[in-house]
Amino acid sequence: MDIVDIKLKIENKIIDLTNPDKLLWPEADITKKRYVETMTVLAPFIIKYSKNRLLTAIRYPHGIGGKSFFQKEKPDNTPEWIKTVKFNDKNYIVVNSAATLIWLCTQAVLEFHTSFNAYNNLDHPSHLVFDLDPDDNQDFREVSEIALSIYETLETLGINGFVKTSGASGLQIYIPTASKYDYNSARKLNEFFAQYFIQKLSKKLTIERLKKNRDGKTYFDYMQMWYGKTIIAPYSPRAVMSAAVSTPLEWKELNWARPELFTLNNIAARLEQKGDLFEASLHCKNNEQLDEILKKLNTIN
Repeated sequence: MDIVDIKLKIENKIIDLTNPDKLLWPEADITKKRYVETMTVLAPFIIKYSKNRLLTAIRYPHGIGGKSFFQKEKPDNTPEWIKTVKFNDKNYIVVNSAATLIWLCTQAVLEFHTSFNAYNNLDHPSHLVFDLDPDDNQDFREVSEIALSIYETLETLGINGFVKTSGASGLQIYIPTASKYDYNSARKLNEFFAQYFIQKLSKKLTIERLKKNRDGKTYFDYMQMWYGKTIIAPYSPRAVMSAAVSTPLEWKELNWARPELFTLNNIAARLEQKGDLFEASLHCKNNEQLDEILKKLNTIN
């Protein structure tokens, strides 16, 4: 039987979906068509966090088992209606519409990594981000315990923090700043927290960049948040067998959560049940508390 290509109409844009029955995540039984259907549901949520941010896409033309490649420069076949922004001599796509997102899905973009800042506010990240990356031999429960310890400290300081799975093996903690601080100040704050937590949790946590020197500890990556770098977007899928999605969590869910439990096959139901747990991160600031820390750091330096 011939497989018929499909024409999609999204936001008055016609998008061709070729090879709709191609399996992109074989183990999770997710075809290209099913992927597009799920991402159409996720579109409003992904766009909240990708809007006006430079996209680095990871494409898997033959599904997660095949070769992949990063793409910063827009592909040659990018439709004229897709918004792009020039940065460092590359024309980046910004995912500002459902039509843009779905077109990228039809091009086998399976992971969406976005900049820490909006393109029109280049030197100001919107959040501090602590990226907790476990060692290969660590159980995810250990990373969760570390994150909960960090949460308790943030609460004591009156700082609002939000947590999501990376969708791979780790967790990412976001501290909203309302884009107040430039990258130098944000890095200073990030480093302060990193140094504090590796002292408090010295048996579990490290900032050692070389994996071979981490002694089995979780890596607290405070340096990823920087000008021109990216992080997996909230609600982006990952190219892993479970079809895991980078999923915002309630802090109490860290007592049982694992990244592979939140997937393209169940994320829509979760959103319907719990709503968008990251939404509040767009509307709080933490500036009073962070200003005080920064003031003390500047006095010391």
